[in-house]
Amino acid sequence: MAKIKEQKTLWAYEKSVPSDSSQLVLLNNVQFIYELALAQFELEALGAKCEITNSLREFKLLDAPDVDTLIKRLAYFRVVNAYYTDYFNLIQENRTRSVNQYLTHWIYPYKGKFHPQMIRALLNIIGLKKGDTMLDPFIGSGTAAVEAQLLGINCIGIEVSPLCVLQSRVKTEAIEAIQEIEGCKEDVFNKMRPGLFNPEGYNLSETIDSIPNEKVRNFYKMAELIAHSDKARRRKEFFGSFLKNSELMLASIKDYQDVSQKLNLDLGRVDIKLGDARQLTIGDKSVDGIITSPPYSIALDYISNDAHALKALGYDLPELREKFIGVRGTGSTKVRLYNEDLRESLKEMHRVLKPRKFCVIVIGNATLYGEELDTVGFTIDHCQKLGFHLVRNIDKIIFGLYNVMRRENILIFQKGANNEIRRSYTES
Repeated sequence: MAKIKEQKTLWAYEKSVPSDSSQLVLLNNVQFIYELALAQFELEALGAKCEITNSLREFKLLDAPDVDTLIKRLAYFRVVNAYYTDYFNLIQENRTRSVNQYLTHWIYPYKGKFHPQMIRALLNIIGLKKGDTMLDPFIGSGTAAVEAQLLGINCIGIEVSPLCVLQSRVKTEAIEAIQEIEGCKEDVFNKMRPGLFNPEGYNLSETIDSIPNEKVRNFYKMAELIAHSDKARRRKEFFGSFLKNSELMLASIKDYQDVSQKLNLDLGRVDIKLGDARQLTIGDKSVDGIITSPPYSIALDYISNDAHALKALGYDLPELREKFIGVRGTGSTKVRLYNEDLRESLKEMHRVLKPRKFCVIVIGNATLYGEELDTVGFTIDHCQKLGFHLVRNIDKIIFGLYNVMRRENILIFQKGANNEIRRSYTES
């Protein structure tokens, strides 16, 4: 553990020592009310008693059974008792200009992804501990998998999109094959360049597909897909983008390994599966917690958005579209099919979650043809019918997604809960 004065900081975070060593200091990127609420909730969940000072960015620590746990787990705090938190150290390992894209989080430009900081806080809030198993049945870009892995929590990620499965695996598994990735880099790079006997250059996809180690093969396939994205979205030259992103990805994965060793992290196991959230191949009452966000397919067409990458992977887009939730049909039929699929997914979440454990669903209302759809209300109503008890509903303002989504809700449910369980969550 390094004292503040010994630690370098990222440009986005001010380096300063609080005058009172019993203080907790928020990270500078904490800007919204929901973030402050989550910061308080994770402190409560970890057994800390605090009061907010006049600055609203510092908390005075009144009592904590285990300060070391606060340092290792907290998501929204930069300083605890004159020590930098592990999270503050993690976010320094950032090869991008965005403070939320540290380590491998940046890999592949995926729309609508989680804020990793929020996921880390939610893992704390629902009480998941090292060795527990969490599920994200809509793993998407793999944010929840990375954050669970960093906290030593095992993660099962389910996803119908082969592109999402690939990027989630690379973000969490490439760290296990760094030497092999680096070992074949020169061979891959040389084969893709034109030469005397191959004036047009070798086919890059064929070269990557011939790599025997799956983790290494996935790494270079991901770099290829980022190059396709750069070419389609930013008109960048393909091979130059592939070379640059391969190097950048490798550097980020080395950062992941280095900071894990520096902080003595015991990484959780990650299992990313290609599958259907409506029919989970997971046993009844087998997971310790769920954190997920169902696809905003009415607001964002995931097939069209990533068509270039899915085509490069060899998939038939109309055929793949039939497997996705929320992108089938038009008008009222599209809404009906989405609701039916969401209902089946919620039913499966309830089935696989252990009794008295928590399920977090981040979801918002979309607007279709000028009419707002009450997806949040639908989700709450159906979850309660299944036997979930809503213990917290946190309003979260969001931006983007073509202005279709204006806010979303962080819904925390407990399976088989009663009024005596986690009473503090029911307080307004």
